[in-house]
Amino acid sequence: MTAILYGIPACDSVKKARTWLDDHKVAYRFHDYKKAGVDQAALERAVDRLGWEKVLNRQGTTFRKLPESERADLDRARAMAIMQAYPSSIKRPLLEHGTVIEAGFSADRYATLLG
Repeated sequence: MTAILYGIPACDSVKKARTWLDDHKVAYRFHDYKKAGVDQAALERAVDRLGWEKVLNRQGTTFRKLPESERADLDRARAMAIMQAYPSSIKRPLLEHGTVIEAGFSADRYATLLG
């Protein structure tokens, strides 16, 4: 089974994840948010599994630059709309491999999840 890694090529965390996957010979396809947009079904699976609070990157510049009115009173629907409109607001990378969905990169976590 081929994993799918969602992200933005210039992101340091995405670069680290891609290097880890390559070094550990894990087959994957890279989904570039900048070129291909957000995969709505994959985003919904991630939010269903992890919760919107973990998938939405509130620490990032993209989110912090949004008007306060867009950032206030967040719920699932509002968070999903933000992530659809601003893919850079999605925690990166997002890895999907079978039933595994992981937001962010940690070499230890990838080793545990992907063996």
